[in-house]
Amino acid sequence: AIGPYCVVGAGVTIGAGSVLGPHVILEADVQIGADCVLHARTTVRECCRLGDRVTVHPGTVIGAHGFGYLPGPDGLAKIPQIGIVVVEDDVEIGANTCVDRATTGQTTLGRGSKLDNLVQIGHNVTIGKHCALSAQTGISGSCVIGEGVTMGGRVGIADHTSVGDGAKLGGGSGVYTDVAAGQTVFGYPALPRAEAWRITAATRRLPDLVRKVAELEKALARHRTGKED
Repeated sequence: AIGPYCVVGAGVTIGAGSVLGPHVILEADVQIGADCVLHARTTVRECCRLGDRVTVHPGTVIGAHGFGYLPGPDGLAKIPQIGIVVVEDDVEIGANTCVDRATTGQTTLGRGSKLDNLVQIGHNVTIGKHCALSAQTGISGSCVIGEGVTMGGRVGIADHTSVGDGAKLGGGSGVYTDVAAGQTVFGYPALPRAEAWRITAATRRLPDLVRKVAELEKALARHRTGKED
C-alpha cells in the first residue's frame, strides 16, 4: 500500500506486504523488504536498504549525509559521503530519528534492534543485534556497538568507541573510552557503576565538606596567631 503524496524514485524495490504512509520519500535505488511499515514523512535516501519487517516511525531520515568535513584554507570542505545505510530485519526506529549514511561502506543497524525517538546514529556506525537505544542517544561516527547493548536516555558516545556485547549504559552517560562486554557504566564521563555511584554519593557531601574545611582553616589561623581558645 502506498499512501498519498509519496515519492518513489527510480529503481526502488518494495517487498510484498509493505506499507508506505503519507508523504514517504524513497530516493533512487532504495530497497525495502517484505512486511515493512514506513510511517508518514519517513525519508530513505538513495541506495539504502531495509530488511524485512522493519518499522519506521514518522519524520525519520535514513541515509542523510554523514557529518564529515576537512578544515582547509577556505574553511570546511565537505568530505563526500558515498556509503549507504543497511537496516536488518525486525528493526524498529522511533520518530524523528536520523541514521547517517557511511562515508564509504555502510552504517548498519543489526537485526532486532530498537531505536527510540530522537536518536542520532553517525556515519559508519555498526550496531549489533537486539540492541535497545533510548531517546536522545547520540552515537558519533565509526563506533562499534556489540549485540544486546542497552542505552538509557541521552547517552552520548564519542567517535571510534567500541561497546562490548551485553553492556549497559546508564541514562545521561558520556562515553569517551571503550566499554567492555557485560560492563555497566554510568555518569559523565561514564565510569563503572559502583565507582560512579561512590563519586555521586561523595559529591552530595561536598557542601558539608567545604564548611568543615572553612572551619578548620579558621581554627588553624587562630592557633597561628596565638588566639586559640
